[in-house]
Amino acid sequence: MGSAPVAAGPGTVRRISLRDAPGVVPLARDFARQALHDWGWLPAQGADRRAAAEDVLLVVSELVTNACLHAEGPEDMTIGFGGKVLRVEVTDRGAGSPAPRTPHRAGRPGGHGMFIVQRLCLDWGVVRTPGVSGKTVWAELGAPG
Repeated sequence: MGSAPVAAGPGTVRRISLRDAPGVVPLARDFARQALHDWGWLPAQGADRRAAAEDVLLVVSELVTNACLHAEGPEDMTIGFGGKVLRVEVTDRGAGSPAPRTPHRAGRPGGHGMFIVQRLCLDWGVVRTPGVSGKTVWAELGAPG
């Protein structure tokens, strides 16, 4: 798990404030869906492109839901596209660090979010700024072929 900056050029990074927003998970998904549309991921032509867009929306849902459940809620979300890699970042006020539950048991309720993120993403990690409360959880997904 590294801490690379958003790998995107000018005009390909979008940010939304999620602090105290009602319906924060659907709001974040709608924001990501619009970015995917603007960047040509949607409407998806073919199964691979559709799966890639659905993976991004699922990762957005999982990261924002984790911030709601475990980190006092999300502050903002950034989504950036740099040609081959799409990066999602969710900043929250929490002190803990997300981790896939191990051992992973598919039949157990709850605790699947970071396992899903780990399986769908090229990489993910946590960035903290010294002297600032909270953290940014990021995840990177490959662009469809």
